[in-house]
Amino acid sequence: MRATYLLGDYTVELREVPDPALVEPTDALVDIAASCICGSDLHPYHGPAVTPRPIGHEFVGRVTEVGSAVSTVKPGDFVIAPFTINCGSCEFCRQGLTTSCLHAGSWGRTNSRTSACQAEAIRVPLADGTLFKVDAAVDEALLPGLLALSDVYGTGYHAARSAGVSPGDTVAVIGDGAVGLLAVLSAKQLGAERIILMGRHADRTELGREFGATDVVSERGAEGIAAVREMTGHGAGKVLEAVGRLPAFEQAIGIVRPGGTISRVGVPQYATGPVGREFFGPNVTLTGGVAPVRSYIGELLPGVLQGSVEPGKVFDSVLPLAQVAAGYAAMEARESLKVMLRG
Repeated sequence: MRATYLLGDYTVELREVPDPALVEPTDALVDIAASCICGSDLHPYHGPAVTPRPIGHEFVGRVTEVGSAVSTVKPGDFVIAPFTINCGSCEFCRQGLTTSCLHAGSWGRTNSRTSACQAEAIRVPLADGTLFKVDAAVDEALLPGLLALSDVYGTGYHAARSAGVSPGDTVAVIGDGAVGLLAVLSAKQLGAERIILMGRHADRTELGREFGATDVVSERGAEGIAAVREMTGHGAGKVLEAVGRLPAFEQAIGIVRPGGTISRVGVPQYATGPVGREFFGPNVTLTGGVAPVRSYIGELLPGVLQGSVEPGKVFDSVLPLAQVAAGYAAMEARESLKVMLRG
């Protein structure tokens, strides 16, 4: 089969690798119907050259084989996989914090026998705790929405839910990438009355307006902070930071209302940041973190199946797996918001 390998230095390549096989009785094998490139994949992509490793952490597909201990899925089932491998039964999984699973793994990294998801097929360890079965007929039109549930929709929802977004709130979302746009969608779902999207790309912010943004601020830094504070008076009560860069975090601090909440879900690309008097004096709460998307799939799936929400609209490009390198280049150049890959 074919799988994508990261080489760093702006290079990925598709390689022929052995077909996946069952190793543990808790494994399942899945033929991947669709995978995608994540904004967080770009960080190692444009980093220095690395020892080649498989890459990708989002996929949906159909089960082809299961180990003797697997009980929740069977061959033929269509499944969504979250971006972490989870046991489903440890104390943290039972609490819904699947990203802190005591037996968790990361696709293509923690478990060296596990490939990553930008591939044609994959072995899924701990299949009962990891895979979510879709009990509905799945057609081509549903694939984008289901694939969004493997990461970006759940992550955007985590930003809004962790911030405690509720009816009537004023929310600011920093970042017009896929996660930021789906944080807008999620804030709207949770009842926010005013949603200010901070982003510079007109095509993306237009989708943000479709998802529920009432205002768009294109300025960054001090100008962006001033614009939001002028619009809101004292800042936004809930700020969702979906970028992961230090300037975005500093912007969040600048626009949050006293007594408000910053929910940070952008993967931090900095070692340390300001968490001192900026939070203490105005009683600002900092929350967010790695989204336990496996725990959100059941809650968010019905809207996708019913068509009442369309998170899959963040996929503005669909490419065959053979063109994965072109997909990375397009996202790096900001020519594409999010690329779906089909085998």
